[in-house]
Amino acid sequence: MSEGSAESVLSLVNVHKRFPGVHALKNVSIEVRRGEVIGLVGENGAGKSTLMKILSGVYQPDTGSIKIAGQATQLESAADANRKGIGMVFQEQSLLTNLTVGENIYLGNEAQFTRFGIVNWKALYTAASRQLEKIQVDVDPSLRADDLDFATRQMVELAKALTLEEHASDHLVILLDEPTSVLEQAEIDVLFARVRSLKSRASFIFVSHRLDEVLDLSDRIYVMKDGAVVADLVAANADVNTLHHLMVGRSLQSDYYREPLQKPYRDEVVLEVDGLSLDHAYKNIGFKLHAGEILGIAGVIGSGREELARTLVGFAPHSSGSLRVLNREVHLMSPAEAVDMGIGYIPRERRVEGLVLFLPVSANITLAGLEKLTRHGLIDTREERLLATRWVERLRIRTPSINTLCLNLSGGNQQKVVLAKWLNANVRILILDHPTRGLDVGAKEEVYELVRAVTSEGVAVILTSDTLEETIGLSHSLLVMRDGEITYRADSEPGNKPSQIEIIGHMV
Repeated sequence: MSEGSAESVLSLVNVHKRFPGVHALKNVSIEVRRGEVIGLVGENGAGKSTLMKILSGVYQPDTGSIKIAGQATQLESAADANRKGIGMVFQEQSLLTNLTVGENIYLGNEAQFTRFGIVNWKALYTAASRQLEKIQVDVDPSLRADDLDFATRQMVELAKALTLEEHASDHLVILLDEPTSVLEQAEIDVLFARVRSLKSRASFIFVSHRLDEVLDLSDRIYVMKDGAVVADLVAANADVNTLHHLMVGRSLQSDYYREPLQKPYRDEVVLEVDGLSLDHAYKNIGFKLHAGEILGIAGVIGSGREELARTLVGFAPHSSGSLRVLNREVHLMSPAEAVDMGIGYIPRERRVEGLVLFLPVSANITLAGLEKLTRHGLIDTREERLLATRWVERLRIRTPSINTLCLNLSGGNQQKVVLAKWLNANVRILILDHPTRGLDVGAKEEVYELVRAVTSEGVAVILTSDTLEETIGLSHSLLVMRDGEITYRADSEPGNKPSQIEIIGHMV
């Protein structure tokens, strides 16, 4: 069947969606055809999340129409969308980890296995095994979900979505919302292979900020900007530079990591570790961190780099060795102690650990430095507003006002608020734990520029990143960890960066 004659299984026609002060979707039309993977890309705030929520029944459009197999319909709720064959695999995952795999796969649909209030567990687990066979995953459905690794849980999410076949009247459409954000490359390859093998059963909409992955998996790609669809491309005819230009209005620059802004670091040592160890995580770690330096730590999952980063912010106190901060030996037992020593932490899960989502921008920015605003136990709200306004202007945080809840900001602007919080607290050291996870290319560039700016002022940075390219591109110095130990050290000067091949050889 040719591309032009392929059957349309789901489409949106001239859809608009508004929220107070925001025109989130502007005359959006998309079409999903039988057996194809649609890529959906755009900057944070471009409208992708709103579009996905309309397709999954969470939101209803203000105007425009939704069609399934060419017939106009309404998706009145997420359950209604499921009944009509539209499922979703979430970035944060929706599995309940205290339930079994089988219970999760049929969560909300247990009635078919229940009689007189008693669940026929054998029948449920047999049915769950059939769903797992569809995606070629050999997992005991009676295992608890929290006994599985993240990648396997992601596959179970896919199996759960495929149960919609049992009651949907037509071809399935499965929405993949950033499914690769915390997967290793080998796990991504397996997921993509499963998606390709399922195209006879379902069509897919794949949302990701990793443009190379979108090009690899997708048949066609819709590009969104400022709430509108600005391009519909055949993936085979596109490349990363094209997508980047359509998303942000400029080409991907050769100095993407702002290497020309990389200034030499200072002689002052602000953090020093010697023989640092944590049982079953890492051992005999030693290095010095200088004012204005970005020290990148590379390694695969299980190398110990994440646990080391969490030791430096007080979440995982070391078991032996020494840690000196600003020439004072310390044993950090809590994040509060790390903050008192001038250490800030930008976590990978900014929505969970970095922000209080239901507080406004102003309160989040001043949260780590409230002692400067407190008089006789009361917060000087006027000074708080002035401080927050200055940081919003300095970091170019896009927000309707400083009173806007952080929940309502895009991912890139949420990350800027986290950075503003620590700069306002005058930290000397920043631990950046996957700081650009889930951000689009434009937002990443802004974060890179901000990191360069703060290091030029003498703030020292320890970086663990999603990609080796980012770690090399941003860092002054590199450490490579494997099996809890440092296996390699390298300088990473502008114009003389080590190659990825050179680093990978010491990671695995």
